[in-house]
Amino acid sequence: MAVDVAYRVDGPQGAPLLVLANSLGTTWDMWEPQMTVLTARFRVVRYDHRGHGRSPGGAGPSTMADLAGDLVALLDRLGEERASICGLSLGGMVAMWVAAHAPSRVDRLIVCCTSPALPPADAWYERAASVRASGTSFLLDGLLGRWFTAPFVAQRPDVVDLVTRMVGAADPDGYAGCCEAIGAMDQTADLASIDAPTLVVAGALDPVAPPATALAIHEAIAGSSVVVLPDCAHLANIEQPDRFNEAVLSHLVGPASERGERTRRQVLGDAHVDRAAAARTPLTASFQDLITRYAWGEIWTRPGLDRRTRSCITLGMLAALGRFDELPLHVRGARRNGVSDEEIGEVLLHAAIYCGVPAANAAFAVAQRTLAENPGDQT
Repeated sequence: MAVDVAYRVDGPQGAPLLVLANSLGTTWDMWEPQMTVLTARFRVVRYDHRGHGRSPGGAGPSTMADLAGDLVALLDRLGEERASICGLSLGGMVAMWVAAHAPSRVDRLIVCCTSPALPPADAWYERAASVRASGTSFLLDGLLGRWFTAPFVAQRPDVVDLVTRMVGAADPDGYAGCCEAIGAMDQTADLASIDAPTLVVAGALDPVAPPATALAIHEAIAGSSVVVLPDCAHLANIEQPDRFNEAVLSHLVGPASERGERTRRQVLGDAHVDRAAAARTPLTASFQDLITRYAWGEIWTRPGLDRRTRSCITLGMLAALGRFDELPLHVRGARRNGVSDEEIGEVLLHAAIYCGVPAANAAFAVAQRTLAENPGDQT
């Protein structure tokens, strides 16, 4: 029977849904290093496995089907048919199970520092029995050595404190049930049935799920890709957050350079982008790459504002700054983004009040000339 796990939602309403599933012994707080980047583009759901953090425990042993059922039930409670899922360690095992057994619920899949099987089973059953008898605190010393590299532990006492609190907060019976689910699990044969676009992430120094395991998952899931992050152990998202975030974001929405090229062409038109590419020199190449990645790949693709709104803001700012050489380009871009000629006029009229009549007068002249020269651009 599914457990109503605790969860929280961050990010813009209406953005694509992304679920983050934790490792064994952690809470949704383990994902803090990802939140600023991911909530810029996604409605992010974090939850605690049964018996972890804020979630109630399960009664007795659990199976991987039970833990995956908790996630599917959470999607049902949210009224969501599909979501992208990113899971690390135990979260990755849950994510693989859902992708294999409930494929219609998964858009894109990211499995990190995980394995389809972690024998020997007896070791997991023994850990479960010990936790039920003595609680979780005795696990901490061993976990730190597997979760992080020694230099990271020495340099980040704040993370050690976070881990201590997360492990200590786990309900012994709930934690033990998850151990038993891992002990009984072997999803190796199920991997071939996963058809969601999949990224497999490994930590180069992970002793729990080493890169060889990630490569085996990659080879079993058709069309998947794999990334090995350097200088990190099991909780790679905490130890190498920037590299982890870029890998996840590239899988979900494409690399910044590809996002930028696509958006730039959609807004400014192929002819302009082709001319800019043809005019690129060794001197300007780095600047062109910066504009494509940062302006068009990072800012214009954020879901917080639609493209029509971004075009209107851009027109107003160009008028305010007197950047009249660049204004025609963005007048045409505004039309491609669905801004009508009348709305362009309203933007510039508004600019007259706050930027000054001379600036608006010059902007109106440029806009009128551009619109007259390109009568077929409007959508």
